[in-house]
Amino acid sequence: MNSLEQAEDLKAFERRLTEYIHCLQPATGRWRMLLIVVSVCTATGAWNWLIDPETQKVSFLTSLWNHPFFTISCITLIGLFFAGIHKRVVAPSIIAARCRTILAEYNMSCDDTGKLILKPRPHVQ
Repeated sequence: MNSLEQAEDLKAFERRLTEYIHCLQPATGRWRMLLIVVSVCTATGAWNWLIDPETQKVSFLTSLWNHPFFTISCITLIGLFFAGIHKRVVAPSIIAARCRTILAEYNMSCDDTGKLILKPRPHVQ
């Protein structure tokens, strides 16, 4: 394989990697927004639950029954984490980190957008 073919292969790989990471960005943004909204709802519900004077006087389950906003948002947040939202909000970073691990064997790396970084060859003496 000559150097022109190798350069074309590297460019094709870089284009595909940047395209893939770029395509993940809109979905990642939506997952992040969903996580932020549900987290804020849970925090707000928790605050209202904690400052309610009835919370200390009734049982735990009754207290949760009396605060459906907190209960539903907390269950939703737990469900999102079981569904893997913690991985979905950082998916492009995971892909880039895995590519960096593989590319290190070839004296290359990539940034978070998928652009290749060629490192100088080590000098063998």
